[in-house]
Amino acid sequence: MIYQCTIEKPINISGIGLHTGDNITMKLRPAPAGTGIIFHRTEGDRTRSIEALSCNVVDTRMATVIGKGDLSVSTIEHFMAALTACHIDNLHVYIDGPEIPIMDGSAAPFIKKLQAAGISRLNRSRKVLAINKPITLVDGEKRVSIIPSRFFKISFDLSFDHPCIRQQHKSVNLTAESLCEEVAAARTFGFYEEVEYLKSIGLARGGSFDNAIVVGEDSILNPGGLRYADEFVRHKILDTIGDFGLLGYPILGHIKSYKSGHDINHKMVEKILESPDCWRLVDFSEADLQEALELPVPALQKDLAWAKF
Repeated sequence: MIYQCTIEKPINISGIGLHTGDNITMKLRPAPAGTGIIFHRTEGDRTRSIEALSCNVVDTRMATVIGKGDLSVSTIEHFMAALTACHIDNLHVYIDGPEIPIMDGSAAPFIKKLQAAGISRLNRSRKVLAINKPITLVDGEKRVSIIPSRFFKISFDLSFDHPCIRQQHKSVNLTAESLCEEVAAARTFGFYEEVEYLKSIGLARGGSFDNAIVVGEDSILNPGGLRYADEFVRHKILDTIGDFGLLGYPILGHIKSYKSGHDINHKMVEKILESPDCWRLVDFSEADLQEALELPVPALQKDLAWAKF
């Protein structure tokens, strides 16, 4: 049996908000099995508890934003990807600002903090959403599909008419190790002209070379350059992991994306949830997954090692 998890002890995470430039603090607290991920957003004397689920998404234009009533939490995708990397199923997140701290623009700082807090196994099995029929969504030139697979896998094709990016492709079988080593440290990116425009209208106030890749006309403007030659497509995979975390369950399936972003990712999550004939929700155990995918147990033992705790 594979069990649900939470953090072992409370921790605080503070940092600058990308758009507000404000210093924001998150207080992470353990939660019992079956709680899920809940953001408790406070402003003055108001508090809204917002479950990290697709039904609570209120905006996807520049980041994934969840909200209830008059309060929201923006840019949750990097943090959600970090929770996936650490197998955190249940968590209370108390946050005093409108966006998750941007940190260094990646998920790596969150993972480091979560690992330092420790991971606690709970006495309830983890369930997985196992894809058994393909699902596809096309939105203009953007495309995302998910097909049955013994792995949680993402293949991403990125295309920009820019000499620093051009065509990039990466495919990753997502284990805890591969997520941390190949994807987690990839930073968000933006083009210099776009960043300057956002600042002119009061956004991106916290943006800097310390928390984003800034792409100039024909070069990377960050003094330290890139962390990976293909850091752009790796970051898009990171965003995809975080956006699909709003399904509410770990995934067993192969996501294939072409030029997708937060908006189409959200639409795809909604389409999956509206297509129950294309997946099964099963206990995260080898026997149940064998039945769901009609695979021999020996073939699953290696493939599911990433999910065990």
